[in-house]
Amino acid sequence: MKENNSCHTDSCGCTTPIFGSERMLQSAPCETIPCHPTSPEIAYQMVKDETFAQTQPRLNLATFVTTYMDKYATRLMNEAIAVNYIDETEYPRVAVMNAKCINIMANLWNSPEQNKWKTGAIAIGSSEACMLGGVAAWLRWKARRKAAGKPCDKPNFVISSGYQVVWEKFAQLWQIEMRTVPLTHEHITLDIEKAISMCDENTICVVPIQGVTWTGLNDDVEALNQALEKYNASTGHNVPIHVDAASGGFILPFLQPEKRWDFRLKWVLSISTSGHKYGLVYPGLGWVVWKDKSYLPEEMSFSVNYLGANITQVGLNFSRPAAQILGQYYQFIRLGFEGYKAIQQSSMAVAEYLHAEIAKMPQFHAYSTTLENPLFIWSLKDDYAKKAKWTLFDLQDRLKQSGWMVPAYTMPKDIEDMTVMRIVVRQGFSRDMADMLLADIKNYISDLEKLEYPTESRIATDKKDCHKRKWHLFSHTGR
Repeated sequence: MKENNSCHTDSCGCTTPIFGSERMLQSAPCETIPCHPTSPEIAYQMVKDETFAQTQPRLNLATFVTTYMDKYATRLMNEAIAVNYIDETEYPRVAVMNAKCINIMANLWNSPEQNKWKTGAIAIGSSEACMLGGVAAWLRWKARRKAAGKPCDKPNFVISSGYQVVWEKFAQLWQIEMRTVPLTHEHITLDIEKAISMCDENTICVVPIQGVTWTGLNDDVEALNQALEKYNASTGHNVPIHVDAASGGFILPFLQPEKRWDFRLKWVLSISTSGHKYGLVYPGLGWVVWKDKSYLPEEMSFSVNYLGANITQVGLNFSRPAAQILGQYYQFIRLGFEGYKAIQQSSMAVAEYLHAEIAKMPQFHAYSTTLENPLFIWSLKDDYAKKAKWTLFDLQDRLKQSGWMVPAYTMPKDIEDMTVMRIVVRQGFSRDMADMLLADIKNYISDLEKLEYPTESRIATDKKDCHKRKWHLFSHTGR
């Protein structure tokens, strides 16, 4: 159906302009299904119209999710839209393709596994992949505790406060204590010493992050591995590492292949990533790989025979689209190592350019002097923020007027007084688009600096700061 099709055929067989039809004078359904069918032309137009008043995907610099694939990838995925991956009997080649993708990623991450088919699982995004990695660590810990005749009622895991919300869900749903290492102005990534101090015999794993959602930085996995080697040797514990590499898993192998963060490290037993982020596939797709089959508990594999054969799978979800598997395998074939490297380098180059230009602006302070992934954050300089009549939330709102989505947000606990903005650069974001964004940022700052009165967000921030100062005085005087 072409978007510019402006006519439909009514019940009399006559051709009527879509915007001359009675149906377009009625509200779209909100609470109940319509009584009668609507012509496909009008139904299409009504749904399409609902999407107009929102950010266009490629201008959304808040999302990590892929917003561009070439026409052949899109065609392949559209042709597989009706295929359910789990029906392996009907679609055996899709299952093989899935296993090939797992092999490719495992070897990108330097898997030592000798089996022909590496041990991993597909997921609906990195969130499910994190869940699977966490559950496997929990079940391995539980099995060791039971074998030793010890209680299994107080499991915990350690992660920085820069975690993605899935880890909070994991802790809540499986009732596992989440011990968070604070991000501070001194430790802007995982504080290794603090993380080790939080470990004990009930720690199922430590979770370093490659591509922290809040900041774009990487935790030092190699340093954590060294610290855990000493800790486990001295305590007799067996605390492993699950790497949450939602973003970095598809950046590091191509841009920093020498960096040791993966299965080359002794205590890294599982890694999760997002295929629909820098894996360059439309959502939703995630992957998790284990170092060896022995690290995937048998009780995580479920079998059924009601689909025509005995099907065994690992995952929280059962039915899932096959289209993303085709998309991932296509990208591996189409781009190859050098193609992925070129795209990730391009994203990094544009991100570095934006980072440098924004850091030059007198109003802003860069959170980090270097970039480890194609994303970064910045804040208002302290002195400027104190006298400004606006905040970064106002700049976010102004940029929306030009179609940009550049999020402003407060940082995690212990540095929640810091408000930042973040840009995520992905495939499809060019240097020319970066220049357009910079021009809009400068223009809107110029407008904001002409304000005679403070904005609502500025007033709210001042009230919040005033309350904090009063509480600080109260807590230190005992009054």
